[in-house]
Amino acid sequence: MDIKYNITKYKDNNVEEIKDLISVEEPLEMNLQFQKNGKWINENISITMRTPGHDEDLLAGFLFNERIIEDISEIDTIEKAGDKVGDYNIQNKIIAKINKSENVDINKLKRNFVTNSSCGVCGKTSLDTVEIAKKEKLNLSFPKIKKNIIMKSPDLLSKEQSEFSKTGGIHASCLIDESGNVIATREDVGRHNALDKLIGFTQKKKLIDNHSQFIACSGRLNFELVQKGLMSNIGIMAGVGAPTSLAIDLAKRFGMTILGFVKNNSFNIYTNKDRIIL
Repeated sequence: MDIKYNITKYKDNNVEEIKDLISVEEPLEMNLQFQKNGKWINENISITMRTPGHDEDLLAGFLFNERIIEDISEIDTIEKAGDKVGDYNIQNKIIAKINKSENVDINKLKRNFVTNSSCGVCGKTSLDTVEIAKKEKLNLSFPKIKKNIIMKSPDLLSKEQSEFSKTGGIHASCLIDESGNVIATREDVGRHNALDKLIGFTQKKKLIDNHSQFIACSGRLNFELVQKGLMSNIGIMAGVGAPTSLAIDLAKRFGMTILGFVKNNSFNIYTNKDRIIL
């Protein structure tokens, strides 16, 4: 979602008044509806800044990635709520009704998941809460991806970014198979939200095949992006920027292959290089 703004553009000593497309950023209040002692409870679990669109996928992916639910089938319904507001006349509240709620600790959720579009893991009380959610390590024998497919991924990602081509101000995550086919792409002003949207959609549609696919992300790979990929047992994640030290440490601990600075003629392998066919 984007909107045109009047701006002043300076280039080569020339000043020009033009209209420029800007990516829309709006808050989304994410709510969880669950049963406790025979009564239905509705609680706000997070407010995130996002690009409007695919909000249902965003909430589904968030619930799954953060292990609020163990399986996507635990979600009965996801519905928009509240009045349409603001300059863009959109609903900024969404509710997920879940059918398995005996283990929901709403006070813990509210402490741990106060997020925004640029920061994810800083909203958690400790790194331990993330690492506890993932028990088993990944199988290092798959996927196996050829180097030319890895180097092709930035172009595939760029071609799939409909909003980025118009505004230049948005992130994307893309699920790609071993032959270079794009399975799905999701965009958002926040890179964490883009990945939540992608995983929410692909989990719901049962599109993930851990034996033959990897995820490519715009920007850098940080701790939370790696954690989100691990929750779906993604073996390889590639970023066009640099990974952080925590991202590398987490990938090493659980057996993920991390790639950075991916271009059409080069890339860096930071962990578990045997998955890449050079």
